[in-house]
Amino acid sequence: MKPRKIKEKIYYVGAPDWNRTLFDALIPLPDGTSYNAYLILGSEKTALIDTVDPSKKDVLFSYLANIVHIDYVISHHAEQDHSGSIPYVLEKYPSAKVVTNPKGKELLKSHLHIPDERFITVNDGEELSLGDKTLKFIYTPWVHWPETMVTYLVEDKILFTCDLFGSHYATSSLYVEDEKIVYEAAKRYYAEIMMPFRSIIQKNLEKIKDLDIELIAPSHGPIYNNPNFIINAYKDWISDEPKNIVVLPYISMHDSTKIMVDYLVDRLIEKGVNVEVFDLAVADIGKIAMALVDAATIVIGTPTVLAGPHPKALYVTYLANVLKPKARFVSVIGSYGWGGRTLEILKSNLTNLSVEIINPVLVKGLPEKEDFRLLDELAESVYSKHKDLGIVS
Repeated sequence: MKPRKIKEKIYYVGAPDWNRTLFDALIPLPDGTSYNAYLILGSEKTALIDTVDPSKKDVLFSYLANIVHIDYVISHHAEQDHSGSIPYVLEKYPSAKVVTNPKGKELLKSHLHIPDERFITVNDGEELSLGDKTLKFIYTPWVHWPETMVTYLVEDKILFTCDLFGSHYATSSLYVEDEKIVYEAAKRYYAEIMMPFRSIIQKNLEKIKDLDIELIAPSHGPIYNNPNFIINAYKDWISDEPKNIVVLPYISMHDSTKIMVDYLVDRLIEKGVNVEVFDLAVADIGKIAMALVDAATIVIGTPTVLAGPHPKALYVTYLANVLKPKARFVSVIGSYGWGGRTLEILKSNLTNLSVEIINPVLVKGLPEKEDFRLLDELAESVYSKHKDLGIVS
Protein backbone atom coordinates (compact mmCIF):
# COMPACT_ATOMS: atom_id res chain seq x y z
CA MET A 1 0.00 0.00 0.00
CA LYS A 2 1.06 3.56 -0.61
CA PRO A 3 1.39 5.81 2.46
CA ARG A 4 -1.50 8.29 2.68
CA LYS A 5 -0.26 11.84 2.16
CA ILE A 6 -1.08 14.45 4.82
CA LYS A 7 1.29 17.21 3.69
CA GLU A 8 4.40 17.30 1.57
CA LYS A 9 6.66 14.46 2.77
CA ILE A 10 4.31 13.68 5.70
CA TYR A 11 2.27 10.47 5.53
CA TYR A 12 -0.21 8.37 7.46
CA VAL A 13 1.00 4.77 7.89
CA GLY A 14 -1.37 3.50 10.58
CA ALA A 15 -4.12 0.90 10.67
CA PRO A 16 -7.85 0.90 11.46
CA ASP A 17 -9.11 -1.98 13.58
CA TRP A 18 -12.71 -2.34 12.46
CA ASN A 19 -13.53 -5.45 14.47
CA ARG A 20 -11.98 -4.80 17.86
CA THR A 21 -14.76 -4.70 20.44
CA LEU A 22 -12.85 -4.49 23.74
CA PHE A 23 -9.81 -2.51 24.80
CA ASP A 24 -7.57 -3.43 27.73
CA ALA A 25 -9.96 -6.36 28.32
CA LEU A 26 -12.22 -3.72 29.89
CA ILE A 27 -13.41 -0.90 27.63
CA PRO A 28 -16.18 -1.55 25.05
CA LEU A 29 -15.37 -0.33 21.53
CA PRO A 30 -18.71 0.15 19.72
CA ASP A 31 -16.94 1.84 16.78
CA GLY A 32 -13.69 -0.12 16.69
CA THR A 33 -10.45 1.88 16.89
CA SER A 34 -7.30 2.74 14.96
CA TYR A 35 -3.58 2.74 15.67
CA ASN A 36 -2.14 5.79 13.96
CA ALA A 37 1.48 6.07 12.92
CA TYR A 38 3.01 8.81 10.79
CA LEU A 39 6.05 8.99 8.51
CA ILE A 40 8.06 12.19 8.01
CA LEU A 41 10.61 12.31 5.19
CA GLY A 42 13.00 15.11 6.04
CA SER A 43 15.68 16.30 3.62
CA GLU A 44 18.33 14.63 5.79
CA LYS A 45 16.58 12.24 8.19
CA THR A 46 13.42 10.11 8.23
CA ALA A 47 11.23 9.74 11.32
CA LEU A 48 8.42 7.33 12.13
CA ILE A 49 5.97 8.79 14.66
CA ASP A 50 4.78 5.90 16.88
CA THR A 51 3.93 2.45 15.54
CA VAL A 52 0.83 0.23 15.68
CA ASP A 53 -0.54 -2.59 17.75
CA PRO A 54 1.46 -5.76 16.92
CA SER A 55 -1.69 -7.36 15.51
CA LYS A 56 -1.58 -4.75 12.72
CA LYS A 57 2.17 -4.66 12.06
CA ASP A 58 1.71 -6.13 8.57
CA VAL A 59 -0.34 -3.07 7.62
CA LEU A 60 2.42 -0.78 8.88
CA PHE A 61 5.09 -2.67 6.96
CA SER A 62 3.03 -2.65 3.77
CA TYR A 63 3.11 1.15 3.97
CA LEU A 64 6.86 1.06 4.62
CA ALA A 65 7.63 -1.40 1.80
CA ASN A 66 9.52 1.19 -0.26
CA ILE A 67 11.11 3.00 2.68
CA VAL A 68 14.72 1.84 2.74
CA HIS A 69 15.91 3.82 5.75
CA ILE A 70 14.39 5.13 9.00
CA ASP A 71 16.59 7.16 11.34
CA TYR A 72 14.23 7.78 14.25
CA VAL A 73 11.20 6.11 15.79
CA ILE A 74 9.48 8.68 17.99
CA SER A 75 7.77 6.96 20.92
CA HIS A 76 5.28 9.19 22.73
CA HIS A 77 3.87 6.48 24.97
CA ALA A 78 5.06 3.01 25.99
CA GLU A 79 1.68 1.27 25.93
CA GLN A 80 1.79 -1.55 23.40
CA ASP A 81 -1.00 -0.38 21.09
CA HIS A 82 1.49 2.34 20.05
CA SER A 83 4.86 0.86 20.93
CA GLY A 84 4.28 -2.85 20.40
CA SER A 85 5.64 -2.90 16.83
CA ILE A 86 8.82 -0.94 17.67
CA PRO A 87 10.95 -4.11 18.02
CA TYR A 88 9.89 -5.21 14.53
CA VAL A 89 10.73 -1.79 13.11
CA LEU A 90 14.14 -1.85 14.78
CA GLU A 91 14.78 -5.29 13.32
CA LYS A 92 13.93 -4.10 9.80
CA TYR A 93 15.90 -0.85 10.19
CA PRO A 94 19.00 -1.77 12.21
CA SER A 95 20.37 1.79 12.38
CA ALA A 96 17.11 3.34 13.63
CA LYS A 97 17.02 4.87 17.10
CA VAL A 98 14.04 5.15 19.44
CA VAL A 99 13.53 8.76 20.50
CA THR A 100 11.70 9.21 23.78
CA ASN A 101 12.11 10.78 27.22
CA PRO A 102 13.99 9.09 30.09
CA LYS A 103 10.80 7.70 31.64
CA GLY A 104 9.69 6.40 28.26
CA LYS A 105 13.04 4.67 27.83
CA GLU A 106 12.66 3.00 31.22
CA LEU A 107 9.17 1.71 30.41
CA LEU A 108 10.00 0.60 26.86
CA LYS A 109 12.98 -1.37 28.14
CA SER A 110 10.74 -3.06 30.72
CA HIS A 111 7.80 -3.84 28.43
CA LEU A 112 9.57 -4.58 25.14
CA HIS A 113 13.16 -5.38 26.14
CA ILE A 114 14.58 -2.84 23.70
CA PRO A 115 18.37 -2.64 24.25
CA ASP A 116 19.85 0.47 25.77
CA GLU A 117 21.97 1.37 22.74
CA ARG A 118 18.91 1.79 20.52
CA PHE A 119 17.65 4.85 22.45
CA ILE A 120 18.05 8.60 22.19
CA THR A 121 16.47 10.47 25.11
CA VAL A 122 15.18 14.02 24.78
CA ASN A 123 14.34 16.73 27.27
CA ASP A 124 11.16 18.77 27.56
CA GLY A 125 11.25 21.41 24.81
CA GLU A 126 14.19 19.85 22.99
CA GLU A 127 14.23 19.90 19.19
CA LEU A 128 15.44 17.35 16.64
CA SER A 129 16.25 18.34 13.07
CA LEU A 130 15.35 16.17 10.09
CA GLY A 131 16.98 18.71 7.77
CA ASP A 132 14.15 20.83 6.42
CA LYS A 133 11.77 19.72 9.19
CA THR A 134 12.06 20.19 12.94
CA LEU A 135 10.50 18.09 15.69
CA LYS A 136 9.90 19.79 19.05
CA PHE A 137 9.18 17.48 21.99
CA ILE A 138 6.83 18.61 24.75
CA TYR A 139 6.40 16.58 27.93
CA THR A 140 2.75 15.91 28.82
CA PRO A 141 3.09 13.50 31.75
CA TRP A 142 0.06 11.59 33.02
CA VAL A 143 -2.05 11.80 29.90
CA HIS A 144 -2.35 9.04 30.73
CA TRP A 145 0.96 7.40 31.73
CA PRO A 146 3.90 9.12 33.43
CA GLU A 147 6.08 9.15 30.28
CA THR A 148 3.61 10.58 27.76
CA MET A 149 4.71 13.43 25.52
CA VAL A 150 3.64 15.13 22.27
CA THR A 151 5.62 16.29 19.24
CA TYR A 152 5.18 19.54 17.31
CA LEU A 153 6.33 19.57 13.70
CA VAL A 154 7.40 23.20 13.53
CA GLU A 155 7.42 23.96 9.80
CA ASP A 156 4.15 22.16 9.04
CA LYS A 157 2.31 23.17 12.23
CA ILE A 158 1.21 19.63 13.07
CA LEU A 159 0.87 18.46 16.67
CA PHE A 160 1.25 14.69 17.10
CA THR A 161 -0.48 13.90 20.38
CA CYS A 162 -0.66 10.10 20.72
CA ASP A 163 -3.46 9.32 23.21
CA LEU A 164 -4.24 12.96 24.02
CA PHE A 165 -7.27 14.08 21.95
CA GLY A 166 -7.73 10.51 20.69
CA SER A 167 -10.95 8.71 19.84
CA HIS A 168 -11.67 5.01 19.55
CA TYR A 169 -13.21 5.28 16.10
CA ALA A 170 -12.35 3.18 13.07
CA THR A 171 -12.86 5.09 9.83
CA SER A 172 -11.53 5.14 6.29
CA SER A 173 -11.44 8.95 6.47
CA LEU A 174 -8.06 10.49 7.16
CA TYR A 175 -9.62 13.61 8.69
CA VAL A 176 -12.66 14.37 10.84
CA GLU A 177 -15.68 14.56 8.52
CA ASP A 178 -18.59 14.38 10.95
CA GLU A 179 -17.78 16.31 14.12
CA LYS A 180 -20.88 15.00 15.94
CA ILE A 181 -19.78 11.39 15.55
CA VAL A 182 -16.16 12.12 16.46
CA TYR A 183 -17.24 14.28 19.42
CA GLU A 184 -19.05 11.34 20.99
CA ALA A 185 -16.17 8.95 20.30
CA ALA A 186 -13.63 11.42 21.69
CA LYS A 187 -15.76 12.11 24.76
CA ARG A 188 -16.10 8.40 25.45
CA TYR A 189 -12.32 8.08 25.07
CA TYR A 190 -11.72 11.02 27.42
CA ALA A 191 -14.21 9.69 29.97
CA GLU A 192 -12.79 6.19 30.10
CA ILE A 193 -9.09 7.01 29.92
CA MET A 194 -8.27 10.67 30.53
CA MET A 195 -10.81 11.88 33.11
CA PRO A 196 -8.81 10.69 36.16
CA PHE A 197 -6.06 13.10 35.05
CA ARG A 198 -8.35 16.08 34.51
CA SER A 199 -6.36 18.56 36.60
CA ILE A 200 -3.08 17.46 35.01
CA ILE A 201 -4.53 17.86 31.51
CA GLN A 202 -5.46 21.43 32.44
CA LYS A 203 -1.76 22.14 33.02
CA ASN A 204 -0.64 20.31 29.89
CA LEU A 205 -3.06 22.25 27.68
CA GLU A 206 -1.34 25.38 28.94
CA LYS A 207 1.94 24.05 27.53
CA ILE A 208 0.56 23.86 23.99
CA LYS A 209 -1.78 26.88 23.95
CA ASP A 210 0.70 29.21 22.23
CA LEU A 211 1.57 26.79 19.42
CA ASP A 212 0.34 27.64 15.93
CA ILE A 213 -1.49 24.38 15.15
CA GLU A 214 -3.05 23.56 11.77
CA LEU A 215 -3.55 19.83 12.36
CA ILE A 216 -3.78 17.63 15.45
CA ALA A 217 -2.74 14.07 14.63
CA PRO A 218 -3.63 11.66 17.48
CA SER A 219 -2.81 7.97 17.66
CA HIS A 220 -6.46 6.86 17.77
CA GLY A 221 -9.18 8.15 15.48
CA PRO A 222 -9.11 10.66 12.60
CA ILE A 223 -6.86 13.73 12.27
CA TYR A 224 -8.36 17.05 13.38
CA ASN A 225 -8.16 19.60 10.57
CA ASN A 226 -10.09 21.96 12.84
CA PRO A 227 -7.93 21.78 15.99
CA ASN A 228 -10.14 24.17 17.96
CA PHE A 229 -12.98 21.64 17.77
CA ILE A 230 -11.21 19.12 20.00
CA ILE A 231 -9.25 21.65 22.07
CA ASN A 232 -12.46 23.47 23.04
CA ALA A 233 -14.18 20.16 23.79
CA TYR A 234 -11.36 19.24 26.14
CA LYS A 235 -11.49 22.64 27.82
CA ASP A 236 -15.16 22.00 28.56
CA TRP A 237 -14.62 18.45 29.80
CA ILE A 238 -11.67 19.32 32.07
CA SER A 239 -13.29 22.42 33.54
CA ASP A 240 -14.24 22.46 37.21
CA GLU A 241 -17.85 23.48 36.50
CA PRO A 242 -20.43 20.65 36.42
CA LYS A 243 -23.70 20.84 34.51
CA ASN A 244 -27.31 20.42 35.56
CA ILE A 245 -27.21 16.64 35.30
CA VAL A 246 -27.93 13.78 37.70
CA VAL A 247 -26.41 10.45 36.71
CA LEU A 248 -28.48 7.63 38.17
CA PRO A 249 -27.05 4.12 37.69
CA TYR A 250 -29.18 1.49 39.39
CA ILE A 251 -29.85 -2.22 39.68
CA SER A 252 -33.08 -3.77 40.94
CA MET A 253 -33.80 -7.42 41.77
CA HIS A 254 -37.49 -7.37 42.76
CA ASP A 255 -38.53 -3.91 41.50
CA SER A 256 -38.51 -2.12 44.87
CA THR A 257 -35.43 -0.10 43.93
CA LYS A 258 -36.74 0.49 40.40
CA ILE A 259 -39.98 1.91 41.80
CA MET A 260 -37.92 4.37 43.83
CA VAL A 261 -35.73 5.25 40.85
CA ASP A 262 -38.71 5.92 38.58
CA TYR A 263 -40.35 8.10 41.21
CA LEU A 264 -37.21 10.13 41.89
CA VAL A 265 -36.52 10.62 38.18
CA ASP A 266 -40.03 12.04 37.65
CA ARG A 267 -39.64 14.45 40.58
CA LEU A 268 -36.25 15.67 39.35
CA ILE A 269 -37.51 16.25 35.83
CA GLU A 270 -40.47 18.22 37.20
CA LYS A 271 -37.96 20.54 38.88
CA GLY A 272 -35.95 21.09 35.71
CA VAL A 273 -33.07 18.79 36.61
CA ASN A 274 -31.72 16.68 33.76
CA VAL A 275 -31.31 12.97 34.54
CA GLU A 276 -29.38 10.21 32.79
CA VAL A 277 -30.56 6.79 33.98
CA PHE A 278 -28.63 3.53 33.52
CA ASP A 279 -29.91 0.05 34.32
CA LEU A 280 -26.69 -1.67 35.39
CA ALA A 281 -28.02 -5.04 34.25
CA VAL A 282 -27.62 -3.93 30.62
CA ALA A 283 -25.83 -0.56 30.60
CA ASP A 284 -22.73 0.21 28.51
CA ILE A 285 -20.10 1.21 31.07
CA GLY A 286 -18.63 3.64 28.54
CA LYS A 287 -21.94 5.51 28.34
CA ILE A 288 -21.96 5.85 32.13
CA ALA A 289 -18.40 7.19 32.05
CA MET A 290 -19.42 9.75 29.42
CA ALA A 291 -22.35 10.89 31.53
CA LEU A 292 -20.08 11.30 34.55
CA VAL A 293 -17.93 13.84 32.67
CA ASP A 294 -20.49 16.63 33.18
CA ALA A 295 -22.71 15.50 36.07
CA ALA A 296 -23.14 17.61 39.19
CA THR A 297 -24.81 14.77 41.12
CA ILE A 298 -24.55 10.99 41.20
CA VAL A 299 -27.36 8.90 42.72
CA ILE A 300 -26.69 5.19 43.15
CA GLY A 301 -29.73 2.93 43.19
CA THR A 302 -29.16 -0.49 44.73
CA PRO A 303 -30.85 -3.32 46.59
CA THR A 304 -29.02 -4.94 49.48
CA VAL A 305 -27.28 -8.25 48.80
CA LEU A 306 -25.74 -10.15 51.72
CA ALA A 307 -25.81 -7.05 53.93
CA GLY A 308 -24.13 -4.82 51.32
CA PRO A 309 -24.76 -3.12 47.97
CA HIS A 310 -25.41 -5.18 44.86
CA PRO A 311 -22.04 -6.03 43.21
CA LYS A 312 -22.95 -4.08 40.07
CA ALA A 313 -23.71 -0.99 42.15
CA LEU A 314 -20.45 -1.46 43.99
CA TYR A 315 -18.62 -1.70 40.66
CA VAL A 316 -20.09 1.50 39.26
CA THR A 317 -19.21 3.28 42.51
CA TYR A 318 -15.65 1.99 42.19
CA LEU A 319 -15.61 3.20 38.59
CA ALA A 320 -16.70 6.70 39.60
CA ASN A 321 -14.07 6.72 42.33
CA VAL A 322 -11.21 5.91 39.95
CA LEU A 323 -12.45 8.20 37.15
CA LYS A 324 -12.68 11.17 39.55
CA PRO A 325 -15.42 13.18 37.81
CA LYS A 326 -16.20 16.77 38.79
CA ALA A 327 -19.48 15.80 40.55
CA ARG A 328 -20.25 17.74 43.73
CA PHE A 329 -22.97 15.59 45.31
CA VAL A 330 -23.77 11.91 45.82
CA SER A 331 -26.78 10.09 47.20
CA VAL A 332 -27.94 6.51 47.55
CA ILE A 333 -31.42 5.08 47.26
CA GLY A 334 -32.60 1.50 47.44
CA SER A 335 -34.33 -1.30 49.21
CA TYR A 336 -33.20 -3.94 51.72
CA GLY A 337 -34.71 -7.12 53.12
CA TRP A 338 -33.77 -7.02 56.81
CA GLY A 339 -30.73 -4.79 57.26
CA GLY A 340 -27.17 -4.24 56.17
CA ARG A 341 -24.26 -1.82 55.67
CA THR A 342 -24.98 -0.62 52.13
CA LEU A 343 -24.49 3.08 52.77
CA GLU A 344 -21.36 2.58 54.84
CA ILE A 345 -19.76 0.36 52.19
CA LEU A 346 -20.59 2.70 49.31
CA LYS A 347 -19.25 5.72 51.20
CA SER A 348 -15.96 3.90 51.81
CA ASN A 349 -15.72 3.33 48.06
CA LEU A 350 -15.85 7.05 47.20
CA THR A 351 -12.74 8.33 48.94
CA ASN A 352 -11.30 9.96 45.80
CA LEU A 353 -14.31 12.23 45.29
CA SER A 354 -14.76 15.59 47.01
CA VAL A 355 -18.52 15.25 47.28
CA GLU A 356 -21.28 15.96 49.76
CA ILE A 357 -23.55 13.02 50.64
CA ILE A 358 -27.16 14.19 50.57
CA ASN A 359 -30.32 12.56 51.96
CA PRO A 360 -29.84 8.81 51.33
CA VAL A 361 -33.13 6.92 51.20
CA LEU A 362 -32.91 3.22 52.10
CA VAL A 363 -36.21 1.40 52.43
CA LYS A 364 -37.19 -1.92 54.00
CA GLY A 365 -39.13 -3.85 51.37
CA LEU A 366 -41.49 -1.97 49.06
CA PRO A 367 -41.53 1.83 49.47
CA GLU A 368 -44.48 3.29 51.34
CA LYS A 369 -45.98 6.78 51.61
CA GLU A 370 -43.30 8.05 54.01
CA ASP A 371 -40.55 6.72 51.75
CA PHE A 372 -41.92 8.63 48.77
CA ARG A 373 -41.97 11.76 50.92
CA LEU A 374 -38.25 11.21 51.60
CA LEU A 375 -37.65 10.86 47.87
CA ASP A 376 -39.49 14.18 47.39
CA GLU A 377 -37.07 15.72 49.89
CA LEU A 378 -34.11 14.23 48.06
CA ALA A 379 -35.33 15.69 44.76
CA GLU A 380 -35.78 19.09 46.41
CA SER A 381 -32.30 18.90 47.95
CA VAL A 382 -30.70 18.06 44.60
CA TYR A 383 -32.59 20.91 42.95
CA SER A 384 -31.51 23.35 45.68
CA LYS A 385 -27.87 22.25 45.43
CA HIS A 386 -27.91 22.72 41.66
CA LYS A 387 -29.60 26.10 42.07
CA ASP A 388 -26.88 27.19 44.50
CA LEU A 389 -24.31 26.29 41.85
CA GLY A 390 -26.17 28.43 39.34
CA ILE A 391 -26.74 25.56 36.93
CA VAL A 392 -30.56 25.37 37.19
CA SER A 393 -33.09 28.18 37.42
